[in-house]
Amino acid sequence: MADSPDLEALMRRSLAGDKRAYADLLGETARLLRPFIARRLSFDSEVEDVLQETLISIHKARHTYDGNRPYRPWVYAIAKFRLHDYLRMHYGDKLRQAEDIADMEIAAHEDVTETAISYESIRGEVSKLPAKQASIVQMMHEEGCTAKEVASRLGMTESAVKVAAHRAYKILRKRLER
Repeated sequence: MADSPDLEALMRRSLAGDKRAYADLLGETARLLRPFIARRLSFDSEVEDVLQETLISIHKARHTYDGNRPYRPWVYAIAKFRLHDYLRMHYGDKLRQAEDIADMEIAAHEDVTETAISYESIRGEVSKLPAKQASIVQMMHEEGCTAKEVASRLGMTESAVKVAAHRAYKILRKRLER
């Protein structure tokens, strides 16, 4: 970054009262932070809003800058806090407007009819699976075990149980579609 201005020197000069250095510092800081913020937000208007909030925060906190330390980490920390504040406010509003998931589950359960396929109705097909796959499906669906519990009982990794279960479901789906 040979063309990059000495941001620490600009900050020191601006703290000493140099208005031109301060204007240059804010311009360079905006140029530095815009891509950082843009990578984390979807819309240009959001980027500009967060950038402006960040520049205001930098202005308000400029007296806390330690001239013996690098400028960029200080400014990125402020930008990160402003970005988190924005996301918390933005997504907090979305969460408050969201419907309660429990209400949705109750409504969905009332609206959906039960399927005719149950573990009992496909037990014969499950028994035709390779032994390990049959055991996994039986433990997970008849006994209600989690993949972690099945893995522990069969001496397998949880990932291996999930893969075996997926393969078993695929076989069962093909057989039951016939």
